[in-house]
Amino acid sequence: MERLIDLHGVALEEFDRRVRQVRLTDWALPTPCADWDVHDLVDHLTTEQLWVPSLLAGATVEEVGDRFDGDVLGEEPLAVWEIAAREARAAWLAPSALGRTVHLSFGDAPGELYLWQMTFDLAVHAWDLARALGADEALDPDLVAELHGWARRQDLGPGPMFDPPVPVGEEAGVQERLLALTGRAP
Repeated sequence: MERLIDLHGVALEEFDRRVRQVRLTDWALPTPCADWDVHDLVDHLTTEQLWVPSLLAGATVEEVGDRFDGDVLGEEPLAVWEIAAREARAAWLAPSALGRTVHLSFGDAPGELYLWQMTFDLAVHAWDLARALGADEALDPDLVAELHGWARRQDLGPGPMFDPPVPVGEEAGVQERLLALTGRAP
């Protein structure tokens, strides 16, 4: 479980590094997520981080309610991201966070599963943000390898979260294979 906590930290850093590269004129750039521009993507990940402390403390989706609906980034997107990321990370580092039952939209789940999902989302969206910004798209190879192994054991879609997997050639690296599982064509 300690390894998963470390992987989450790496994924958070990967996304954070890309958020810090967003310039004022970049917020409306399209991303590989068809319905989202850079602002929408960063808002989505920031909102996810805002949910973490409440959910790890035992709150249900209903109890959190609409607290994080709408644009959470406001006038200071980087500052809001930094605070949300810091608070989420602190919640994950709390003793027994991974052993808790978390009340998610699809039902109750172990904290460990929730952390895998959050780590996966941070990493994949770090690539999305890099692609949108024309920044370095290479993700940490150990993170990618672990997430690829985990993702292959999951039922990722197609569905509301991911497009159908895209085929990749035999020469494709692990990052390309990971992204292809989510319908992304690197």
